[in-house]
Amino acid sequence: MDIRSAAELLSAVKANIGRVIVGKEDNVELLLAALCCGGHVLLEDVPGTGKTLLARSLAKSISGEFRRVQFTPDLLPSDVTGLNYFNQKEGEFVFRAGPVFCSILLADEINRATPRTQSSLLECMQERQVTIDGVTRALPDTFLVIATQNPIETAGTFPLPEAQMDRFLMMLSMGLPDKAEEIAIMERFMRDDPMEELRPVCTLEQLSELRALQRTVTVHPALIDYIAELIQGTRRQENAVSGSSPRGTLALLNASRAYAMLHGRSYVTPEDVKRLAVPVLSHRIVCEYGSLDRRSGEKLVEELMTRIPVPTERFGE
Repeated sequence: MDIRSAAELLSAVKANIGRVIVGKEDNVELLLAALCCGGHVLLEDVPGTGKTLLARSLAKSISGEFRRVQFTPDLLPSDVTGLNYFNQKEGEFVFRAGPVFCSILLADEINRATPRTQSSLLECMQERQVTIDGVTRALPDTFLVIATQNPIETAGTFPLPEAQMDRFLMMLSMGLPDKAEEIAIMERFMRDDPMEELRPVCTLEQLSELRALQRTVTVHPALIDYIAELIQGTRRQENAVSGSSPRGTLALLNASRAYAMLHGRSYVTPEDVKRLAVPVLSHRIVCEYGSLDRRSGEKLVEELMTRIPVPTERFGE
Protein backbone atom coordinates (compact mmCIF):
# COMPACT_ATOMS: atom_id res chain seq x y z
CA MET A 1 0.00 0.00 0.00
CA ASP A 2 1.28 3.48 -0.92
CA ILE A 3 0.32 6.92 0.35
CA ARG A 4 -2.19 7.53 -2.44
CA SER A 5 -4.08 4.26 -1.86
CA ALA A 6 -3.94 4.89 1.90
CA ALA A 7 -5.55 8.31 1.44
CA GLU A 8 -8.25 6.78 -0.77
CA LEU A 9 -8.96 4.08 1.82
CA LEU A 10 -9.19 6.61 4.63
CA SER A 11 -11.44 8.79 2.49
CA ALA A 12 -13.74 5.78 2.04
CA VAL A 13 -13.81 5.22 5.82
CA LYS A 14 -14.58 8.90 6.37
CA ALA A 15 -17.41 8.81 3.82
CA ASN A 16 -18.78 5.65 5.42
CA ILE A 17 -18.87 7.30 8.85
CA GLY A 18 -20.50 10.31 7.17
CA ARG A 19 -23.47 8.12 6.28
CA VAL A 20 -24.33 8.13 9.99
CA ILE A 21 -22.68 11.23 11.46
CA VAL A 22 -23.94 14.54 10.08
CA GLY A 23 -21.19 17.12 9.73
CA LYS A 24 -18.22 16.94 12.14
CA GLU A 25 -15.80 16.24 9.26
CA ASP A 26 -12.91 17.77 11.20
CA ASN A 27 -13.50 15.52 14.20
CA VAL A 28 -13.80 12.45 11.97
CA GLU A 29 -10.48 13.30 10.30
CA LEU A 30 -8.79 13.75 13.68
CA LEU A 31 -10.24 10.46 14.88
CA LEU A 32 -8.92 8.70 11.77
CA ALA A 33 -5.50 10.26 12.34
CA ALA A 34 -5.54 8.87 15.88
CA LEU A 35 -6.58 5.48 14.53
CA CYS A 36 -3.68 5.44 12.06
CA CYS A 37 -1.08 6.05 14.75
CA GLY A 38 -2.72 3.86 17.39
CA GLY A 39 -3.66 6.69 19.75
CA HIS A 40 -6.59 6.80 22.15
CA VAL A 41 -9.19 9.60 22.06
CA LEU A 42 -11.14 11.36 24.80
CA LEU A 43 -14.45 12.91 23.67
CA GLU A 44 -15.63 15.61 26.07
CA ASP A 45 -19.11 16.98 25.49
CA VAL A 46 -22.65 17.09 26.80
CA PRO A 47 -24.87 13.99 26.34
CA GLY A 48 -26.61 13.40 23.03
CA THR A 49 -24.01 14.91 20.69
CA GLY A 50 -23.16 11.64 18.92
CA LYS A 51 -20.07 10.45 20.81
CA THR A 52 -21.23 6.84 21.07
CA LEU A 53 -22.56 6.89 17.51
CA LEU A 54 -19.16 8.06 16.24
CA ALA A 55 -17.34 5.24 18.05
CA ARG A 56 -19.78 2.60 16.77
CA SER A 57 -19.57 3.96 13.22
CA LEU A 58 -15.78 3.78 13.28
CA ALA A 59 -15.79 0.20 14.60
CA LYS A 60 -18.25 -0.93 11.93
CA SER A 61 -16.30 0.81 9.18
CA ILE A 62 -13.07 -1.06 9.97
CA SER A 63 -14.77 -4.42 10.71
CA GLY A 64 -13.44 -4.25 14.26
CA GLU A 65 -15.00 -5.81 17.34
CA PHE A 66 -16.75 -3.11 19.35
CA ARG A 67 -17.30 -3.26 23.11
CA ARG A 68 -18.91 -0.69 25.37
CA VAL A 69 -18.40 -0.30 29.12
CA GLN A 70 -20.68 2.03 31.05
CA PHE A 71 -18.45 3.43 33.79
CA THR A 72 -20.26 3.80 37.13
CA PRO A 73 -19.05 4.21 40.75
CA ASP A 74 -19.65 0.51 41.49
CA LEU A 75 -17.75 -0.76 38.43
CA LEU A 76 -14.79 -2.98 39.42
CA PRO A 77 -11.43 -3.27 37.61
CA SER A 78 -12.21 -6.93 36.87
CA ASP A 79 -15.38 -5.81 35.08
CA VAL A 80 -13.10 -4.08 32.58
CA THR A 81 -10.04 -6.32 32.26
CA GLY A 82 -11.44 -9.75 33.17
CA LEU A 83 -10.75 -12.16 36.04
CA ASN A 84 -9.85 -15.70 37.02
CA TYR A 85 -12.73 -17.68 38.47
CA PHE A 86 -12.91 -21.22 39.83
CA ASN A 87 -14.72 -23.58 37.48
CA GLN A 88 -16.17 -26.31 39.69
CA LYS A 89 -16.89 -28.57 36.74
CA GLU A 90 -13.28 -28.55 35.55
CA GLY A 91 -11.82 -28.19 39.04
CA GLU A 92 -9.46 -25.36 38.14
CA PHE A 93 -9.26 -21.60 37.72
CA VAL A 94 -10.34 -20.29 34.32
CA PHE A 95 -9.74 -16.84 32.85
CA ARG A 96 -12.76 -14.90 31.65
CA ALA A 97 -11.71 -12.09 29.34
CA GLY A 98 -13.07 -8.61 29.98
CA PRO A 99 -14.39 -6.17 27.37
CA VAL A 100 -10.90 -4.71 26.80
CA PHE A 101 -10.12 -7.66 24.56
CA CYS A 102 -11.52 -5.99 21.45
CA SER A 103 -10.58 -3.56 18.66
CA ILE A 104 -12.59 -0.50 19.73
CA LEU A 105 -13.49 0.00 23.39
CA LEU A 106 -15.95 2.73 24.29
CA ALA A 107 -15.36 3.81 27.89
CA ASP A 108 -18.60 5.72 28.36
CA GLU A 109 -18.58 8.43 31.05
CA ILE A 110 -15.16 7.29 32.19
CA ASN A 111 -14.97 9.92 34.96
CA ARG A 112 -17.91 8.32 36.80
CA ALA A 113 -15.81 5.32 37.85
CA THR A 114 -13.59 5.36 40.92
CA PRO A 115 -9.86 6.02 40.50
CA ARG A 116 -9.16 2.33 41.17
CA THR A 117 -11.29 1.29 38.20
CA GLN A 118 -9.98 4.11 36.00
CA SER A 119 -6.44 2.91 36.65
CA SER A 120 -7.30 -0.53 35.27
CA LEU A 121 -7.02 1.04 31.80
CA LEU A 122 -3.52 2.49 32.30
CA GLU A 123 -1.62 -0.65 31.33
CA CYS A 124 -4.12 -1.43 28.57
CA MET A 125 -3.73 1.99 26.96
CA GLN A 126 0.05 2.21 27.12
CA GLU A 127 1.37 -1.33 26.77
CA ARG A 128 -1.69 -2.88 25.12
CA GLN A 129 -1.66 -5.73 27.56
CA VAL A 130 -3.42 -6.85 30.75
CA THR A 131 -1.75 -8.37 33.80
CA ILE A 132 -4.04 -10.38 36.08
CA ASP A 133 -2.78 -12.54 38.95
CA GLY A 134 0.76 -12.26 37.61
CA VAL A 135 -0.13 -13.42 34.09
CA THR A 136 0.22 -10.93 31.23
CA ARG A 137 -2.08 -11.24 28.23
CA ALA A 138 -1.68 -9.22 25.04
CA LEU A 139 -4.53 -7.14 23.65
CA PRO A 140 -5.25 -6.95 19.89
CA ASP A 141 -2.77 -4.82 17.94
CA THR A 142 -5.66 -2.64 16.79
CA PHE A 143 -6.88 -1.96 20.36
CA LEU A 144 -8.18 1.61 20.69
CA VAL A 145 -9.95 3.36 23.56
CA ILE A 146 -12.54 6.03 22.84
CA ALA A 147 -13.61 7.50 26.18
CA THR A 148 -16.36 10.03 26.85
CA GLN A 149 -17.08 12.43 29.66
CA ASN A 150 -19.55 15.22 30.39
CA PRO A 151 -17.73 18.51 31.17
CA ILE A 152 -20.79 20.12 32.80
CA GLU A 153 -22.15 17.55 35.24
CA THR A 154 -19.56 17.01 37.99
CA ALA A 155 -21.68 15.49 40.78
CA GLY A 156 -20.58 11.93 41.49
CA THR A 157 -17.59 12.09 39.17
CA PHE A 158 -13.86 11.45 39.69
CA PRO A 159 -11.63 13.66 37.49
CA LEU A 160 -9.11 11.71 35.46
CA PRO A 161 -5.56 11.97 36.88
CA GLU A 162 -2.77 13.50 34.82
CA ALA A 163 -1.21 10.08 34.16
CA GLN A 164 -4.38 8.89 32.47
CA MET A 165 -5.03 12.11 30.58
CA ASP A 166 -1.52 11.90 29.18
CA ARG A 167 -2.30 8.50 27.69
CA PHE A 168 -4.95 9.98 25.42
CA LEU A 169 -3.48 11.05 22.11
CA MET A 170 -6.21 13.64 21.58
CA MET A 171 -9.04 15.32 23.40
CA LEU A 172 -11.93 16.32 21.13
CA SER A 173 -15.30 17.99 21.49
CA MET A 174 -18.20 17.08 19.20
CA GLY A 175 -20.03 20.38 19.56
CA LEU A 176 -23.70 21.05 18.84
CA PRO A 177 -25.05 21.08 15.25
CA ASP A 178 -26.21 24.21 13.50
CA LYS A 179 -29.74 24.52 12.07
CA ALA A 180 -28.88 22.98 8.70
CA GLU A 181 -27.20 20.01 10.38
CA GLU A 182 -30.14 19.66 12.76
CA ILE A 183 -32.50 19.36 9.78
CA ALA A 184 -30.18 16.87 8.08
CA ILE A 185 -30.13 14.72 11.23
CA MET A 186 -33.93 14.58 11.35
CA GLU A 187 -34.19 13.71 7.67
CA ARG A 188 -31.53 11.01 7.91
CA PHE A 189 -33.06 9.26 10.93
CA MET A 190 -36.72 9.86 10.06
CA ARG A 191 -37.42 6.41 8.57
CA ASP A 192 -34.43 4.16 9.16
CA ASP A 193 -31.36 3.91 11.36
CA PRO A 194 -28.37 4.28 9.00
CA MET A 195 -26.21 2.45 11.54
CA GLU A 196 -28.08 -0.78 10.79
CA GLU A 197 -27.11 -0.58 7.12
CA LEU A 198 -23.47 0.41 7.68
CA ARG A 199 -20.94 -2.03 6.20
CA PRO A 200 -17.15 -2.31 6.64
CA VAL A 201 -14.93 -0.59 4.06
CA CYS A 202 -11.59 -1.39 5.69
CA THR A 203 -10.19 -4.58 7.21
CA LEU A 204 -8.05 -4.88 10.33
CA GLU A 205 -5.19 -6.10 8.12
CA GLN A 206 -5.42 -2.91 6.08
CA LEU A 207 -5.46 -0.90 9.29
CA SER A 208 -2.19 -2.53 10.31
CA GLU A 209 -0.75 -1.55 6.92
CA LEU A 210 -1.91 2.04 7.44
CA ARG A 211 -0.16 2.19 10.80
CA ALA A 212 3.07 0.86 9.31
CA LEU A 213 2.84 3.30 6.40
CA GLN A 214 2.29 6.22 8.77
CA ARG A 215 5.78 5.67 10.17
CA THR A 216 7.31 6.26 6.74
CA VAL A 217 5.91 9.81 6.36
CA THR A 218 8.80 12.29 6.21
CA VAL A 219 9.22 15.02 8.81
CA HIS A 220 11.66 17.82 7.89
CA PRO A 221 14.29 18.67 10.54
CA ALA A 222 12.92 22.22 10.67
CA LEU A 223 9.51 20.83 11.61
CA ILE A 224 11.04 18.58 14.26
CA ASP A 225 12.61 21.71 15.72
CA TYR A 226 9.23 23.50 15.49
CA ILE A 227 7.50 20.70 17.39
CA ALA A 228 10.22 20.81 20.04
CA GLU A 229 9.75 24.58 20.40
CA LEU A 230 6.01 24.11 20.91
CA ILE A 231 6.58 21.45 23.56
CA GLN A 232 9.20 23.52 25.35
CA GLY A 233 6.86 26.50 25.17
CA THR A 234 4.12 24.63 27.06
CA ARG A 235 6.61 24.08 29.88
CA ARG A 236 7.64 27.73 30.07
CA GLN A 237 4.15 29.19 30.45
CA GLU A 238 3.89 31.35 33.57
CA ASN A 239 0.28 30.42 34.34
CA ALA A 240 0.81 26.66 33.96
CA VAL A 241 2.23 24.31 36.58
CA SER A 242 3.52 21.84 34.00
CA GLY A 243 3.47 21.46 30.25
CA SER A 244 3.46 18.55 27.86
CA SER A 245 5.39 15.38 28.60
CA PRO A 246 7.74 13.62 26.15
CA ARG A 247 4.80 11.31 25.43
CA GLY A 248 3.01 14.40 24.14
CA THR A 249 6.00 15.20 21.92
CA LEU A 250 5.78 11.82 20.20
CA ALA A 251 1.99 12.10 20.07
CA LEU A 252 2.18 15.38 18.14
CA LEU A 253 4.84 13.97 15.80
CA ASN A 254 2.93 10.78 14.99
CA ALA A 255 -0.47 12.47 14.76
CA SER A 256 0.95 15.01 12.29
CA ARG A 257 2.34 12.21 10.12
CA ALA A 258 -0.98 10.36 10.17
CA TYR A 259 -2.84 13.57 9.30
CA ALA A 260 -0.49 14.19 6.36
CA MET A 261 -1.07 10.63 5.10
CA LEU A 262 -4.82 11.16 5.45
CA HIS A 263 -4.50 14.04 2.97
CA GLY A 264 -2.38 12.06 0.52
CA ARG A 265 1.04 13.51 1.36
CA SER A 266 4.23 11.61 2.16
CA TYR A 267 5.57 14.56 4.15
CA VAL A 268 4.37 16.75 7.02
CA THR A 269 3.72 20.48 6.62
CA PRO A 270 3.52 23.21 9.31
CA GLU A 271 -0.26 23.30 8.78
CA ASP A 272 -0.47 19.66 9.86
CA VAL A 273 1.39 20.39 13.10
CA LYS A 274 -0.69 23.50 13.81
CA ARG A 275 -3.95 21.63 13.17
CA LEU A 276 -2.98 18.86 15.59
CA ALA A 277 -1.30 20.98 18.28
CA VAL A 278 -4.47 21.98 20.17
CA PRO A 279 -6.22 18.57 20.33
CA VAL A 280 -2.95 16.79 21.15
CA LEU A 281 -1.41 19.20 23.68
CA SER A 282 -4.17 21.19 25.40
CA HIS A 283 -5.29 18.42 27.78
CA ARG A 284 -1.70 17.76 28.87
CA ILE A 285 -1.21 21.21 30.39
CA VAL A 286 -1.82 21.61 34.13
CA CYS A 287 -3.05 25.08 35.02
CA GLU A 288 -2.10 27.13 38.06
CA TYR A 289 -5.03 26.02 40.16
CA GLY A 290 -3.83 22.40 39.91
CA SER A 291 -6.35 20.86 37.56
CA LEU A 292 -6.49 19.95 33.90
CA ASP A 293 -8.68 22.35 31.94
CA ARG A 294 -9.10 21.89 28.21
CA ARG A 295 -10.18 25.46 27.45
CA SER A 296 -7.31 27.04 29.36
CA GLY A 297 -4.92 24.62 27.68
CA GLU A 298 -6.33 25.48 24.26
CA LYS A 299 -5.72 29.18 24.82
CA LEU A 300 -2.14 28.52 25.91
CA VAL A 301 -1.36 26.40 22.86
CA GLU A 302 -3.02 28.86 20.48
CA GLU A 303 -1.03 31.70 22.03
CA LEU A 304 2.18 29.71 21.61
CA MET A 305 1.52 29.18 17.92
CA THR A 306 1.19 32.94 17.39
CA ARG A 307 4.56 33.59 19.06
CA ILE A 308 6.74 30.77 17.72
CA PRO A 309 7.98 31.37 14.14
CA VAL A 310 6.70 28.84 11.61
CA PRO A 311 9.40 27.27 9.39
CA THR A 312 9.11 27.98 5.66
CA GLU A 313 11.32 25.32 4.03
CA ARG A 314 10.27 23.12 1.11
CA PHE A 315 9.04 20.22 3.18
CA GLY A 316 8.38 17.83 0.32
CA GLU A 317 12.01 17.77 -0.82
